[in-house]
Parts: sequence; C-alpha cells; structure tokens
Amino acid sequence: MTEHAVVIAGGGPTGLMMAGELALAGVDVAIVERRASQDLPGSRAGGLHSRTIEVLDQRGVADRFLSEGQVVQAAQFCGVRLDISDFPTRHPYSLGLWQKHIERILAGWVGELAVTFYRGREVTGFAQNETGVDVELSDGQRLRAEYLAGCDGGRSLVRKAAGIEFPGWDPTTSSLIAQVELAELPPEWGMRQDALGTHALGRVEYEIRDGKIIYADSGPVGVMVTERHIGPASEPTLRDLSEALIAVYGTDYGAHSPMSISRFTDMTRQAAAYRDRRVLLAGDAAHVHSPDGGQGLQIGVQDAVNVGWKLAQVVNGTSPESLLDTYHAERHPVGARLLRTTMAYVALRRPDPRTEALRDTIAELLMGDESRVRFAAMMSGLDIQYDLGEGHPLLGRRMPDLDLVTADGPLRVFTLLHDARPVLLNLGEPGGFDITPWADRVQLIDAKYVGTWELPAFGAVTAPTAVLIRPDGYVAWVGALPQPGLADALTTWFGPPSAA
Repeated sequence: MTEHAVVIAGGGPTGLMMAGELALAGVDVAIVERRASQDLPGSRAGGLHSRTIEVLDQRGVADRFLSEGQVVQAAQFCGVRLDISDFPTRHPYSLGLWQKHIERILAGWVGELAVTFYRGREVTGFAQNETGVDVELSDGQRLRAEYLAGCDGGRSLVRKAAGIEFPGWDPTTSSLIAQVELAELPPEWGMRQDALGTHALGRVEYEIRDGKIIYADSGPVGVMVTERHIGPASEPTLRDLSEALIAVYGTDYGAHSPMSISRFTDMTRQAAAYRDRRVLLAGDAAHVHSPDGGQGLQIGVQDAVNVGWKLAQVVNGTSPESLLDTYHAERHPVGARLLRTTMAYVALRRPDPRTEALRDTIAELLMGDESRVRFAAMMSGLDIQYDLGEGHPLLGRRMPDLDLVTADGPLRVFTLLHDARPVLLNLGEPGGFDITPWADRVQLIDAKYVGTWELPAFGAVTAPTAVLIRPDGYVAWVGALPQPGLADALTTWFGPPSAA
C-alpha cells in the first residue's frame, strides 16, 4: 500500500491550490484526479476576482495569470457593475480568464513542486481510524494517508462516505452552458432576458476594449440558455441544447459539434461540517450554489489557502490537531454568506414585474458610494474578517501588500509570503522583538512604512507597531512592545515554543 501524508480527491482549482500549499511546507501530498490530463473542455468559470489574485500574488505566481487574462471591472451585484478601481489593493480589478487556462497555469505551478498525481482514477471509498485513512481508488489501488481532503465537487463521494450532512435548498431553475459550432450566426451576440430567464450567445474567444466585449470573428460559440423546466441530473445532450435554444430564440442556429455541454442549477447547500476527524472538505464539496457572481472558484481556492498551512503544521508536528478546528470556524461563515448572496442574486433576476421593480430599487441604492464600496468589497472577497477577538481593525483581515523599506532595500509584504511562512513584521524600533522560541518557523522582519494604512470597505486605520501575518495573508496579532499577547498568538497559530 502506497503511503502519503495527505491525499486530495480532485484536481480542480481547489485541489491544486491545496496541494501547492502543502507542498510548500514540505508535506508529502498526492492528488487523485479522474481526468487523464489537466485538459478541461468547455467554459466553466470565467475569471478571478481581486482577493483570489492577491492570494496568487502571495505565492509569487499572479503574473502567470495576469499575462494571459484580461483585466476588467467585473464585480457586480443585481446587474450593477461595481467599480473597485479606487480600492486600496495592488489588484483593484477582476481578471477575465477561462477556467481551463486557470487550471493549466495552476497545474504548471504545482508541477514545479513535489506533488504526486494519480490521474485517470477516482477515490471510490475510504476508511479512517485514529492514525490515518485507507483510500480506495477506482483501479483497485489502495493508498494510506494521515489525512484525506475532499475537493471532488458538489457530488463529492468523500463528503457522502464521511456521512457529513449537506443541508440546503433544492434547485428552482436550471440552465445549459455549452461550447458548440453554429451553422447560422445570430443577429447579435450578447445577453438576453425574457420570461424564462437569462440567456447569452458569444464567441468563446474575445477581447475587452474600453470595458466592452469584442468577440472574435470566428471560432466556437459559447451558449448559456435557461431551460423551461428544471433539467434532470443526467448529463445533457445536444438535443437538450437544441430544444432549449429553440424555446428561447426560435431556432437552434444549427448547433453542432459540441465541445462541451453541461447543466447548472441554483441548488444551494452547505456541508454541516468541513471536517470529520481525518477527512476535510473544500470547494464545491463543502458548498454548492448558483454561479451568479462568479464566486465558486474564488471561495474554493481561498478555502484551500486557509486550511493548507494549518494541515501542513499538524502533519509536520508543529501544531496540535485542534488547529484544524479553526478551518470550519473561519470558512463556514464565509460560505454561508456566499450562499445567501447567490440566493439573492437568483431571486433578483427573476423576470416578473415585481422583481424587476425590486431590482431597480436595489440598483438605485447601489449607485451610492457607501453601498458600492460595501458590496464591491464583498463580491471581490476583500472584506473578509475572521473572528479572532477584539482589537485593532487589522486583526482577522487580509494584510495589505505594502511597499516596505528594510535594511536590505525595498520589499513588498506579499514577497515575504511566497514560501507560505508566517511573518512577524516589526514596523517600530529595530531589534525590539524577541521570538527566538519560534524562530525556526516564523520570520522576523524589521521594516518601515510611511504611507497610509487603508482597508477596503473600512477606510483608514491607525498604523500598527507590529503585525503577525499568517501564511494565508491574514493578520493574527497586532501590537507593540512589550509585546502583550504575542506569545499566546504565536502558540495558537504556530505551535508551542521550541525548547531552549
């Protein structure tokens, strides 16, 4: 039986990101992925929001994505575009980039790390005990791991086999999304709304110029069409797509040669627990919802970054297993809020006159700057604050990517996080802090910053003397000499002090 410290079921964005986090910490991690390669047919998610780009920047790989995508102001709610160009972040925008490219770039990065892949196979079952998990694969092979992470999608076998409940709401609507060839071109590309819902036709390849989508002159066509009735759980066919197009457009435009056809609904569910002993869930395995707002990929990647470093510390013996409890405590509320937001999205796009009146009213409210900032920060992931107790406004929030001055020259905060190691950033008198018992795992950096401290949706905050930054980029402690509470924070997040 082959052994690994962690086995991840599912090699999509969430699984890849988690594997990268674990590998950076020297953990023996393996991904089990049903696809024979990372190739992903079809469209799926179409980009990255601001906080996800920041997360990738924290690992030093954001430029790989930025070089292939198209920067755009894509945050929106209720059909109202929410400009974040004035937000205090190095990435005040979204990035248009199909998921197949996102996965390819992520897989390229993970391939540079020590990660084992079992491709063309699936996890079909497992049994866990006090010391580990026996994992069964579809080809009969068995793996032994200390922990199993279910990143295997909304129909997660890992979640079901663990017996974790998945409460929520059944779908009220379904849509087909496809990439096909059309024998006849439609009169125009773009969105359409009618009594059935929202539909769209457009070339898969496009550019964004001055905020407008300019479609390519040729190539496959992306189709999204709302179905008259909720479709079955089975895989949709070209005939299903043709019938749905005819119902909306009066023709199927001679759709043929499909590269992909899939169905999505507004089913909304969340795992009652993100962890059962040695089994963890992340991404769609932990929460499913309508794709409105483009939030699914974002929250999955951020789930992975939240739990990855914690799991690594437990596996490496740095921290007790209780550290994993903070994963559910921090990410379950984030997921619950997202589910509420996407449910509101679906309700507000219903085509009846009363909903239209409500939508127009909310749109007017969002025109105000305070409402814009609040909702834009939420939709871009920049307003998350984990409950780490009372204190400075930075506590529990993302650390800004400041341009620091050090004795060795200029330095960005995010550069310090490239290896997923925590940082105590001393912005006061150099040499004042002593973290010798944690020096083997926490970086101590003396630096200066002379600019304004500002947080998205919060505003300016008092400049701190020192901040303790977790590997996921969130602030775990804010303080000053004689460093009250620092030893407790270091122990809580990065394990007990080493013996002298």
